[in-house]
Amino acid sequence: MGHSYRAVGWNRQKRVYDLALIAGIVLYLATFVGVGFTLHPGATAETMLIRALGTGAFLLLHLVLAIGPLCRVDSRFLPLLYNRRHLGVATFVLGLLHGGFALVQFHALGDLNPLVSVFVSNPRVDSVAQFPFQPLGVIALVILFLMAATSHDFWLANLTAPVWKSLHMLVYLAYLLLVGHVSLGVLQAETSPVLAGAVGIGMAGLLALHLLAGASEVAVDRGRDAATGAAGSAAGHSSLGLSSLREEDSAFVDVCAVSEIDEKRARLVSVAGDRVAVFRYDGKFSAVSNACQHQNGPLGEGCVIDGLITCPWHGYQYRPLDGASPEPFTEKVPTFRVQIRSGRVLIDPTPLPAGTPVEPALIGEGASDG
Repeated sequence: MGHSYRAVGWNRQKRVYDLALIAGIVLYLATFVGVGFTLHPGATAETMLIRALGTGAFLLLHLVLAIGPLCRVDSRFLPLLYNRRHLGVATFVLGLLHGGFALVQFHALGDLNPLVSVFVSNPRVDSVAQFPFQPLGVIALVILFLMAATSHDFWLANLTAPVWKSLHMLVYLAYLLLVGHVSLGVLQAETSPVLAGAVGIGMAGLLALHLLAGASEVAVDRGRDAATGAAGSAAGHSSLGLSSLREEDSAFVDVCAVSEIDEKRARLVSVAGDRVAVFRYDGKFSAVSNACQHQNGPLGEGCVIDGLITCPWHGYQYRPLDGASPEPFTEKVPTFRVQIRSGRVLIDPTPLPAGTPVEPALIGEGASDG
């Protein structure tokens, strides 16, 4: 988190990440061009560079789209997520260079404006082999530009999170457009099954990853709901369980036993379709909405650092007592009332307005309620 906006908030991790990214791009381009000239000695340098940049951008886009579900499946991929926007900007830059060289190579010497020529020079929309694939690439590049131009937190704050997120979800449309660009372009000219197979494997891999991540999230929610329901049912049959709650507290939902939440960590529970993170820290329990206000990161998968709930994605922090970021920051998340009864943690499923202070529940509370 930073109070004032800077172009890039550099730290060691970002420098290492970007240096590795740049080195990987340079190595890929050099390898592609070198192998390309070996296999096709008659090819021109311009053609080889256009293909190297295009394939590089397409591969990077696959990586960008894979990072999210990979992090949901295995938290060890989180370091890749931390600077994913740098990866997205690099994808746009390679795509821009690819498009720029192609524009000069194929449209700069005609009578029409090169950009106009891209859209009107080939009207064969009724033919698969001759379909005008270049406009698909241009539209995808415009989407990638909008995403790269608004990747900074300044735009996230000023566009508001819902608008920003909706804009950046267009990356999936850009991906489909680029699949069409490749399938109706180079795959019509090149008959090698390797290229078609690579595109198919890339699409299938991304689809499988997203389905796996979605299935794992549904399974986690169902498991939490089942565990919560079972615990609540068991407590309801106990003289010291849910049935012992006062009438005004009867809506409280059983989360888990006190001992099941590690110090400075959280337990997630689904209530009314939303996830709530219940944190244990310094002998106290507080509950907040699981969605970070930055990019909807999972607060419940983070931890308490220096007394503040810290998002595992980008390090945004919130006070457990009121769900508000420490001054001078202004982010806030909804809070929930918490009780300890009969050695179990319970929460009121009704969220309080973001930033509402809530007295934390103490471990010693409710030990002899009946």
